[in-house]
Amino acid sequence: MKTKILIVASLAALVIPAASFGGLTGQDRENGARACRALRASLGTELFRQTYGTAQSHRMNAMGKCVSQWTHAAHQDRVSARSACTAEQADPNFAASHDGKSFAEFYGTGKNHKNAFGQCVSSKTKAALDQQVSTTQNAARSCKAERASMGGPAFRAKYGKNASDRNAFGKCVSTLAKSST
Repeated sequence: MKTKILIVASLAALVIPAASFGGLTGQDRENGARACRALRASLGTELFRQTYGTAQSHRMNAMGKCVSQWTHAAHQDRVSARSACTAEQADPNFAASHDGKSFAEFYGTGKNHKNAFGQCVSSKTKAALDQQVSTTQNAARSCKAERASMGGPAFRAKYGKNASDRNAFGKCVSTLAKSST
């Protein structure tokens, strides 16, 4: 009987941390929406729609497409941040490379620093998303300049991937953003 209880407890200990890495969360969606709002503000509505909208007559779906894409990116960033924070928390030399502060002292706030792990994950996720947003902004500006220098038909022929090549701008941005990372 004790063996069965030990096995069940061991399995539960493995399942609970795995579930925390699970699917998309509301926070992932909020981080994705925050990234899209920042992109729309910096690029302008028309350039944002050209980047994320699907067709000339359906560009009104750009925000939804953007949020969906960036929610997945936010999720991946959060999972990576959790792994990085777990490694930092377990690092016996953490204090030596962080001005003598423990993990809890470095990341935590408040009197007891009990939120250190969450603060670590949050800060690393935000930094990764901010970098990706910046890369996407730069890629969109480069594509806008390239389209202006090449002319519309040549640009669409180079980057377009569908029957009417109307997705050329978004494909250009995606290509340049991925090559920058």
